[in-house]
Amino acid sequence: MKKLVAMLKNKDIRDRILFTLMMMFVFRLGTSITVPGVTISKDAMDTTSVLSMMNLLGGGALQNFSVFALGVSPYITSSIIIELLSKDVLPALTELSKEGQSGRKKIEMATRYLTLVLGAVQAYGVIVTMHNSEYISFSETLNFWVYAKLVLYLMAGSMLVMWMADQITEKGIGNGVSMIIFAGIVASLPSQIYTAIYYFFTSELVTEESRIIQGAVKLALYLVTMVAIVIFVTYVEKSIRKIPVLHSGTGGALNAKVNNTSFLPIKINSAGVIPVIFASSIMMAPAVIVSFVVENYSNNDTITNILNIFTPSALTKMPWFDGSTWYMPWGLIIYVILIFVFSFFYSNLTISPETLAEDFQKNGSYIPGIRQGNSTARYVKKVLNRVTFLGACALTFIAVIPVALTLLNVVPSTLSLGGTGLIIVVGVALETVQQLDGLLASNQHANVV
Repeated sequence: MKKLVAMLKNKDIRDRILFTLMMMFVFRLGTSITVPGVTISKDAMDTTSVLSMMNLLGGGALQNFSVFALGVSPYITSSIIIELLSKDVLPALTELSKEGQSGRKKIEMATRYLTLVLGAVQAYGVIVTMHNSEYISFSETLNFWVYAKLVLYLMAGSMLVMWMADQITEKGIGNGVSMIIFAGIVASLPSQIYTAIYYFFTSELVTEESRIIQGAVKLALYLVTMVAIVIFVTYVEKSIRKIPVLHSGTGGALNAKVNNTSFLPIKINSAGVIPVIFASSIMMAPAVIVSFVVENYSNNDTITNILNIFTPSALTKMPWFDGSTWYMPWGLIIYVILIFVFSFFYSNLTISPETLAEDFQKNGSYIPGIRQGNSTARYVKKVLNRVTFLGACALTFIAVIPVALTLLNVVPSTLSLGGTGLIIVVGVALETVQQLDGLLASNQHANVV
């Protein structure tokens, strides 16, 4: 409480908080404005469908097919592509990443140009996919100019959201992109709880006293499970593996060597939610590609069964020897494998053992008992892979919870516990609190000086 009062008394922090809240309000206002000429045919979006991840990254705007429907998704995708190309894949971008501030500005401009291109492609894909999935209908006959107009609406909204995210990062609190996603997920929580209450007391149950008690128990278990997931995600996000590091230097009148000890922290989930986003994007790609080629593919049983292989929440019909059929969750299996692969890939991309070993050698730092150079790189890589395995298991468990509950018919898809969303919410909340603590400490230090 004292910390909150101190933050509100500080003018700089107070202005940053108010600016962030204002930007979030404008974003939430925009998510309720449906694109002109479009009618929403379905009130709720299946939280385990191929469009659910895009809806999550768009802060819930896709469900209303608002002008902000794309959200920051094109910007995130382009940022990931540019970052990957900058890792010794494209020499020009690699050189720019080493030029300091001027190079970062040029890379940022390249990211924005790529965002425009990806935004146009993604907008068209969303329009076609949602139309074929019967989520939306149009007041005009679809032709080239109608598509062009709708794509322009969505691209303009996406660029405005990207600008708002930049403003939050510069003048507000936290990372702008993360805060936009955070606002959409948090805004959907009251609706999800209301849906749970309606389902357990009205839709599934009758007015008999025993069934009311049963519904209350189920609702309590549902809410307790959500709290348990939040606690587990918080524990995983704050868990780190400390590698002791010694720093050699000289000090004293006789220039005697002294050693300063510190730690190299490696987070268990150093890749964050990126592996889940990557895996979901790949799983969603086949359905988006098919929607470009085949109209109303949902009515084609053969295509639907093939696409079920790439849908985590679906069961794929498989033939048996005696002519009967059985069902296999291939989509869920592929989803888990992709999360593990991208967890190791992105962790090694974020924390480069070779680069760390070079930096240690240049600065005179070393890990006790480990030689500098290649031995240090091998040791850090071994520790990183072991820690990442635990993080990948935790990330997979959290991401698979809603899918597994839906497949087991424990809860309907509209009530699935959004593990991915909770990872984002908890991660953003922890980062924001850390930034607020840093701003408060710096201001207090400035006042003392």
